[in-house]
Amino acid sequence: MADRRYPGLRPTWAEIDLAAVRHNASVLRRTAAPAALCAVVKADAYGHGAVAVARAALDGGARWLAVALVEEGVTLRQGGIEAPVLVLSEPPADAMGEVVAGRLVPTLYTGAGVAAAAAAAEAAGTELAVHLKVDTGMHRVGADRADLVGLATAVAAAPRLRAEGLWSHLAVADRGGPDDASFTTGQIDRFAAAVAELAAAGLAPPLLHLANSAGTLAYPEARLGMVRCGIALYGVAPAPGLAPPAPEALAPVLSLRSAVSLVRTLGAGERPSYGRHRPLAQSSVVATIPIGYADGIPRRSFAGGGTVLIGGRRRPLAGTVTMDQIVVDCGPDPSVAVGDEVVLIGRQGDQSLTVEDWAAVLGTIGNEVLTEIGGRVPRVVVDTATVPSAAEAQEGT
Repeated sequence: MADRRYPGLRPTWAEIDLAAVRHNASVLRRTAAPAALCAVVKADAYGHGAVAVARAALDGGARWLAVALVEEGVTLRQGGIEAPVLVLSEPPADAMGEVVAGRLVPTLYTGAGVAAAAAAAEAAGTELAVHLKVDTGMHRVGADRADLVGLATAVAAAPRLRAEGLWSHLAVADRGGPDDASFTTGQIDRFAAAVAELAAAGLAPPLLHLANSAGTLAYPEARLGMVRCGIALYGVAPAPGLAPPAPEALAPVLSLRSAVSLVRTLGAGERPSYGRHRPLAQSSVVATIPIGYADGIPRRSFAGGGTVLIGGRRRPLAGTVTMDQIVVDCGPDPSVAVGDEVVLIGRQGDQSLTVEDWAAVLGTIGNEVLTEIGGRVPRVVVDTATVPSAAEAQEGT
């Protein structure tokens, strides 16, 4: 290739645009204002690189960061990040010492978790801010409403714990059906009732947060004191058609690229790849691309109608995705050659393939598409994005 941007020996890489992260954080901050923005950077920032993304999100106006694991929070601290870091699930008891040492903010929702956090803070001789989580209907983690006042009382009784926040999580804010809307407004109401119960007991924490990306965009009443945005931070709509209000637009952060490694012409009726599932409709140039399901291109993408961009045109997969390679049907196009750029996610010429496109093909969500991109795909950090207008962003989706 003329422009050798990939860092490894294989011409397959993902580009991470920090300018897009800053832009998206700024859009979400303005959309949610006066609520603060918490940038969710768990799972290595959805595969984008946690430390770099966290810095860019903070530059864009985020005030908090959120992770799923204590280890992820420690990684941010080791990267020199000083912003508040919320751990979204209650840490195990034997991890509470690391929570305190890393100046992380644990989520608590059991009596055992409160006791472990109190013991770790006492052992370190320091105050530990904590956030309580209440279950309002998702039924994954969180304290039952009936137990919440007792839990908050236990936190208040611990000399070195400080109840800084209360939160919950919306289960179907990304879905647009009437039952989904009713359930979401019910969750908002149940959260408000929980806050009122704590206030009546003199135990209401100062920082309230409920909205994820979908809740931030679709339910202004859920924004409260802070919003927690994950998928939208990476420029992916949490649901089709769900985007910031005009003229704001989210910018895709990740593009996934490779290059043609081999071309051959096969006759009509030939059946490339494992299983020989589909005959070629005509004599076609078939290109081999060095990326496969070990890199995050699921096998089911062939049956779902997955495509890639070569030469500014969408080209369908010609056969089953293999562990390390895919084969692409380029039709009777003799111009396709070894070394040609292949775009799996991103823009090429006036065409684009988005994370949302892949999610539709795979019958999943953008979160899974991004986090499935494997660790052996090198990430190349760039900072040169041209942020799209609202019209361009809509066209790209």
